[in-house]
Amino acid sequence: METAISLSSAKQMRALAHPLRMRVLGELRINGPRTVGGLCDVFDEAPGNLSYHLGKLAEFGFIEEAPELSTDRRERWWRAAHEFTNIAARADATTDEKLAMTVVRHQIIDNYSATLHRAIDAEAALPPEWAAPSGSADIAAYLTAEEFAEASNELEAVLQKWHGRSNRNRDGAEVVQLMAHAVRKP
Repeated sequence: METAISLSSAKQMRALAHPLRMRVLGELRINGPRTVGGLCDVFDEAPGNLSYHLGKLAEFGFIEEAPELSTDRRERWWRAAHEFTNIAARADATTDEKLAMTVVRHQIIDNYSATLHRAIDAEAALPPEWAAPSGSADIAAYLTAEEFAEASNELEAVLQKWHGRSNRNRDGAEVVQLMAHAVRKP
């Protein structure tokens, strides 16, 4: 699996911006390859609907088939093609690309919000050692553009540090999602 894919066209961005596609891509990245049937169990969606969205994700390079996992010719397995999606504004972006990037970013934030709500709802059933570290924080700071860029880069470095230490096969390891946002207050 390659490390990252960069969004490069408005069509690619719009393909990813669909809520179900984004959730399917996340599922394949976190829990590994799945068949359409396996994804139907996760998302409670019709096979035809999931097949269509898998086709769109594959068309734009987000996922790929994993034929080595098939036990017969009818079974199609899919996997994420990359660990990450790079979403960065480009100075040379067209108006259409800027609009598509805005739509993608809004959908990502909607997914983050839904994840946070589900996590908070599930916390009561977690053992204390898993519930206690959960939290959210924000702070307003008066920074220059250069300091803002530095702070944003430091937040990204913290996320990359913990991703680098991640090992799904380690005893006691569970999936946690670390999120950071740095935005200029509107």
